[in-house]
Amino acid sequence: MACFLVPAGEAVVTTIITKVVKSNEEKNASDEGRVPFSKKLSWLNNLLWGGCLLLLFEHIWHGEIVPWFPFLTAAGDPAETSIMLNEMATVGGTMAVFITSVWVVMLLVSSALEKRAPKKQTATE
Repeated sequence: MACFLVPAGEAVVTTIITKVVKSNEEKNASDEGRVPFSKKLSWLNNLLWGGCLLLLFEHIWHGEIVPWFPFLTAAGDPAETSIMLNEMATVGGTMAVFITSVWVVMLLVSSALEKRAPKKQTATE
């Protein structure tokens, strides 16, 4: 019903954090041949926003989201609202944790590949 709102909330937070980290990286520019952390955070943002858009489309397709207030059909009935909140906590929370776990695995693989990459030689060597 509204499970996509949990990863969407995480996506909003990580998007803001990405912008802050990117501006800090630009101030302290140092090219050490590694992928900047802001770029790695953008991977998480892409995973979260992409998943949210797909789930949003799916919920619209099944009539769970409508273009009139309260937008979520489950929010119109108090009995349905408790079911919706439970789904957000269980399914939405699980999706957010899973997406973040996939991103952590991506970070580990990226770190391993960066360690294996040949080091850049400077002109003085």
